[in-house]
Formats: sequence, C-alpha cells, structure tokens
Amino acid sequence: MGLLYALLIGAAAGWLAGKIMKGGGFGALINIILGIVGGIVGNWLFGVLGVHIGSGIVGDLITGVIGAVVVLFIAGLFKK
Repeated sequence: MGLLYALLIGAAAGWLAGKIMKGGGFGALINIILGIVGGIVGNWLFGVLGVHIGSGIVGDLITGVIGAVVVLFIAGLFKK
C-alpha cells in the first residue's frame, strides 16, 4: 500500500510541478514520471537539510512538488 501511495502522491506532485514550471515542454506523462522521481528527491533533499514540512498527505504533496520542481528544472537544463 505504501508504494501505491507514493506513486499517487508523486503523480499529483509531477502534475502540479508541470503547471508551476510552465514551458517545461515535457508533456503531462513525463512530468508525472519526473514527479514520482521528484518525490524521492524531495524526501532526500529535505532529509539532508533537516527540514520537516509536515505529515500527512499535504506535507507529502508539498515535499513532492518541491522535489519535482527541482527535477524538472534540472531536466530542463539538459533539454537545451
């Protein structure tokens, strides 16, 4: 059940990050996949920095969106 939860939160985070990072040009499906990866990156990044956003769905979604924005930004640098 934890994997399904992580995939759903990551997909929502990727979609939201795609809306935030307008002009990313990756398309909805790639943004969702990058959002799932971004959720992992966000959890790692906040763990390293010692930042705790909150618990529950909202905290996980915010962490995932921030991680997905970072991943989309980095992916955009390699796209050019």
